Amino acid sequence: MWSFSPKRFTKNALLSAGSLGLDGAGRVVAFGDFNGDQFMDVLSLDADQQELSVYLWNHDEFEFRKASSIRHSASVANVVPGDFTHDGKLDILVMSADTWRDTLNMAIYTGNHDGTFDTEPISVAASTLSQPIPLDVNGDMKIDLLGVPTVKRGSSTPLQVWENHWNASNTQTPLFELTDPQFNGSQCALASPHSNALIDLNGDCLADVFLVCDEGSGKRSFQIWVNNKDSGFTLAQHEPLPSGVQAISFADVDRDGSVDMVFTTCSYVSSSSGVGSGCILNIAYNKQLPVCSSTTSSSVNKQGERICRSPVDLCIADPEFHYNLSKSPDNDAFVQLSINTLLNSPSSSILVLDTTFSPPIPLPIRLDDTNLDGYPDLLFVAATSDGHTPKLLVSEPCVKGLPGCDESGRGRRGFRLAQKGTESLEAIKDARGVTLLDLDEDGTLDILVQRTGTQGEGTISFIQNNFYYDAFFLKAIVLNGACNGGWCSLPNSSNYLPIGVSYSGASFKYTVLDTDGRRSAAQVGQLPQSSYHSLHTPYAFLGLGRTNNYIENLFVGSTKHIQEHYINMEGVIPNSRVVIHPPPGKGDGSWKRELYLRPGEWIPWVTLTVVITTAILAVIVFVLHLNDKREDELERRRISHHINFDAL
Repeated sequence: MWSFSPKRFTKNALLSAGSLGLDGAGRVVAFGDFNGDQFMDVLSLDADQQELSVYLWNHDEFEFRKASSIRHSASVANVVPGDFTHDGKLDILVMSADTWRDTLNMAIYTGNHDGTFDTEPISVAASTLSQPIPLDVNGDMKIDLLGVPTVKRGSSTPLQVWENHWNASNTQTPLFELTDPQFNGSQCALASPHSNALIDLNGDCLADVFLVCDEGSGKRSFQIWVNNKDSGFTLAQHEPLPSGVQAISFADVDRDGSVDMVFTTCSYVSSSSGVGSGCILNIAYNKQLPVCSSTTSSSVNKQGERICRSPVDLCIADPEFHYNLSKSPDNDAFVQLSINTLLNSPSSSILVLDTTFSPPIPLPIRLDDTNLDGYPDLLFVAATSDGHTPKLLVSEPCVKGLPGCDESGRGRRGFRLAQKGTESLEAIKDARGVTLLDLDEDGTLDILVQRTGTQGEGTISFIQNNFYYDAFFLKAIVLNGACNGGWCSLPNSSNYLPIGVSYSGASFKYTVLDTDGRRSAAQVGQLPQSSYHSLHTPYAFLGLGRTNNYIENLFVGSTKHIQEHYINMEGVIPNSRVVIHPPPGKGDGSWKRELYLRPGEWIPWVTLTVVITTAILAVIVFVLHLNDKREDELERRRISHHINFDAL
């Protein structure tokens, strides 16, 4: 007779959830919403690296169900989901590496919006082994590619763009046309592998391009190309990277409204095991204009120079932004931490390369907010004498003795190894990769562990994040404007929403007040990286921390080449999902916004409490009404028996 179903997970900890239907699925290579139901699905690759399978999430059964599979003609190196045909359906770009010829063959399988794909792929001009990245180079919100093709067709520049010219009415027209990118500066030779990204770095809510360059002799550098819309991209910074640099990740580590760089450097990496030796965690903070302390504070000084961003105007470019990777004592924007110190173990190291895959996959530090405090935490695979185990490090305010802080306890953020409730993570000894995702869209980030299978527990395991947090979150996604931002139509007269499009380059900035009235700002990018199994989710997850208010300002940026390429949403409700439809085409227009409240487990209890409270109040009102009516009747009788002696 109890109307509420029992909780699936009850313990306050990180709990093992098993494979959730992915038994024998091989390896998860991409995330995406392949059927448009607003639940994230997965794409897996079998052991021979040729068969790709789509597993759709089943909310009622709380597991993935296999929907379809396709067999590619060659060994798959990487898969990039995206709406390449701009019809609101999620397609996949499949890359196959031919290491003997230094060639990366590419083909696109168009999606049917139900978890299946057309069996005949669309051929794409081949690239070198430096995997191209998706971006919107001309502001039409169609997916282009940036990389180095094997045949440059008369071009004199190292980089070229596969510009999207898809025409649904004429399928004979090639999907991509190779063109020279409008990059105004000295282009570099792309590294392979690399950590190229599409993310806003100068603070104007317009995605810039980050490239990792090969300088020869094992040396690497990075280039930042600032997006100037129709004027192309301008080289803003070109600096060397430290020796032994591995994969680079991006996140707002110190919650100041700008995107920082996080990467490891190792003195040596084993080519057989992929384990690094002498590894150091590096955090390069983005030095740019801060956010003003209040809306009434002046954002300019007496000389007319801008000194901060107003909380109601966050999308202002800072031309002086930069990363300083020097090791000078007075540089507080570059922090180096020993992996041994972070793990409290002198014999531990970190897995930086997955050698079980061909070609080997670089493993970045995973950055996301697992405890909803607004600061990203660290997740990676540690290599110990017992095996390869996932480790979670939680971001905390600086105190004395905390790694990441100086000897006096000052610094931007420190990191502490999570130990309480992590038994399920510690039990895994055969991890070969980890990432974060939100299972069942419940508002907490869970952990996906890729495994070798030597423990006999399969190759995929999920860890449910079941900690009870008293903080809030926001999930946001920007769509690509397919079908003019409305409903898409099929030949059989059925309609669908263009939800699962995996659009790269959107940017989110927000300000929020905590329970003490302090204002903070943060920035998150949408799908900033897609190469080498980056495994980023198609949405942006924003931890808000403890707050008793709405989100003050949520700035949402797109890659459109229009005057106002972003909007400001005020008073957004926490613990919700925001879907943004930019105006279609290249012209200005109205933005569409949809807000979905999460049906949490507390809603039935709140409903029951409201009903009971209303019933009690109704009984009280009814009793008081009867008492008042009785008193009125008694008073009326007393008045009727009263003798007016004056009248006599």
